[in-house]
Amino acid sequence: MESHVFNTKHKQTRSCLIGLALVSLAALIAANKPGDAASIRKEQWAESRPVGEPIMAIVSLRDQQITVYDAKGWIVRAPVSSGQKGRETPAGIFSVLQKEAEHYSNLYDDAYMPHMQRLTWTGIALHGGPLPGYPASHGCIRMPYDFAERLFDATRLGMRVIVAPNDVAPVEIDHPALFQPKTGPDTAAAKAAVAQADEAASKADQARLAAVTASREAARVAVAVRVAENLKQRAEAQLAEAKEQAHAENAKTEAAAEQVDKLEAQLASAKAELQPKLDAAAAAREVAIVAEAARVAAAEAAHKVAHDLEPVSIFITRKTQRLYVRQAFQHILEIPVTIQDADHPIGTHIFTAMERTDAGSYLRWSVVSLGGNGGDKQNARKGRDKDVGAMATDLSNAKAALDRIAIPQDTLDRLGEMVSPRSSLIISDETLSSETGNDTEFVVLMSGEPQGGLRHRRRDPEIEVRYDRFRVPY
Repeated sequence: MESHVFNTKHKQTRSCLIGLALVSLAALIAANKPGDAASIRKEQWAESRPVGEPIMAIVSLRDQQITVYDAKGWIVRAPVSSGQKGRETPAGIFSVLQKEAEHYSNLYDDAYMPHMQRLTWTGIALHGGPLPGYPASHGCIRMPYDFAERLFDATRLGMRVIVAPNDVAPVEIDHPALFQPKTGPDTAAAKAAVAQADEAASKADQARLAAVTASREAARVAVAVRVAENLKQRAEAQLAEAKEQAHAENAKTEAAAEQVDKLEAQLASAKAELQPKLDAAAAAREVAIVAEAARVAAAEAAHKVAHDLEPVSIFITRKTQRLYVRQAFQHILEIPVTIQDADHPIGTHIFTAMERTDAGSYLRWSVVSLGGNGGDKQNARKGRDKDVGAMATDLSNAKAALDRIAIPQDTLDRLGEMVSPRSSLIISDETLSSETGNDTEFVVLMSGEPQGGLRHRRRDPEIEVRYDRFRVPY
């Protein structure tokens, strides 16, 4: 059976309004379908809780399991099949770079990879696939088909995906070095920008409709003018013909003359009606042009505000003692920092801003640690205690890592203005992987773990990236 489990550890809280996709994800606990992962582990069922937006997924290579987390804890677990020996899925820190519901591999005989969520541009991804109960892929992370579909609908681009040698879990952490916004959440400006964009779009629509209506009316009158002109020309021709015929009756000639005079009057009236219509149509087109320009400007302003509210990612590496910042997959900042005892390992720690407190001015943070200071190796020796869940991160090691970092005050102030829920701070002994490039988040690989799944892959230079997740997070 597929194993999709929800945690009841946390008290129920107000549910985030994040769409039907998350409702479908929560509904997995009620789906008891046969699956190809039946032999992986005993089923686990628990009562559901209000489901928040997925902000993190952790894949345990040892347990062949993926766990999805929101701000309150883990939402759902499911079995996976990672890379086989020689093509191992690399352990490290990734993010969702691209989503494609119908995807076929360009490396492995056009293999079907439904609901693909790309983690590297060289081809490591999450996707639906067969689960034989052991690592069997070429480096990707296969998930149950139904689960892959629901997860695909629930996630955003940029969602953090941690691939860990063992099963680890985030724990809440409070430390003065973790960034806190200097002011409350600046969503008022975002709301105002979006409202202005909506209003401008509405006005542009109305102006376009008015221009179309005026153009149609002018076209109608222009047709009447053309009809009158044609009739007048025909009457004039008949009059000329009558005059040339000496034997024509005077009455016929007089009738033709009267018809010409009548049509002349009709033509003059139609022309008099046409000109105002043409002027109105021209004015309506000018209004529509101005309104469209205002719509474009307002949409760009709203896009920029939403972009500025996107979460930031901060990476600090001990090896080069440098700090890097990215936002919306784009490079923002790179500066040197000071790390105490830089010759000693610091581990790899991923700090994530989970959500704002009810007051709105304080961010809750969590941390996941991968190796270093004996943390991950110690977890591997302990293993899991009777399926109680993943091993929690040792807070003492994570806090010790924060204590060793000294960041210039101006940078602290700048980052304090930028952080928001889903922002992250990574501190690591590792340097950035070569998989970190244009249009990616930070990719960090664990150097002591097998990376066969990457060695057999090549970068596709024709990939085009679209970062289309901009929406105001209020």
